[in-house]
Amino acid sequence: MELSPHPELHPLFESLGYFLGFAVYRQARRKSGDVLDDRRRWSIIAATTLGALLGSRLLGLLEQAPRVHLALSQLLAPSGGKTIVGGLLGGWLSVELVKKWKGIHTRTGDLFAIPLCVGIGVGRIGCLLAGLSDDTYGTPTSLPWGVNFGDGIARHPTQAYEILFVAALALILQFLKSRPHKNGSLFRVFMAAYLTWRLLIDFLKPEPLVFGLNLIQWACAAGLAILIADRKTKDQYV
Repeated sequence: MELSPHPELHPLFESLGYFLGFAVYRQARRKSGDVLDDRRRWSIIAATTLGALLGSRLLGLLEQAPRVHLALSQLLAPSGGKTIVGGLLGGWLSVELVKKWKGIHTRTGDLFAIPLCVGIGVGRIGCLLAGLSDDTYGTPTSLPWGVNFGDGIARHPTQAYEILFVAALALILQFLKSRPHKNGSLFRVFMAAYLTWRLLIDFLKPEPLVFGLNLIQWACAAGLAILIADRKTKDQYV
């Protein structure tokens, strides 16, 4: 299968992913009976946004460092490297810091779980259409669904794999949401599932490895370790 690259569409789908994700979040918040006052709620949203931006850019630039010249000035540049894993971990960390500062002990992550699936899935459409310029494609494959992004080589369409994965994950989370569950469990399911997914699917990506894993996989492993350790604590994380 051959796919003509359209890198100019990537920013459009990325922005659409943010918009639709936030729209789903607002709808979920209205239905949830959120007890946080507006000031504390917006402090959490602001912390999530800033932490996600910094985490996404920092891990993205570090991941690209072996291939391009690393410059810290790129951290906030619109064209700087980005990665979803860095955004998730950065947003998660920043929210926890703000919650400790504000004395918020309520788990606040469940409302973000399904919106994150929506945002990631829509954004990955842009990654798929961007082709080779986005660096999210997979390794060469002889499988019938391999995609030629314009250079004559059929590759794993890892962007499409992820779209299908987050769509399935959103359905699972919606099912869990409709049943009795502990506060905070939806976010933890999302994080555990997505980090595990990236840990596995990135074996199909042609990225430099450090002790058998690329940098994003090491970040996923660290996030999963925190989730596992957190099961032994009480109300420490989202």
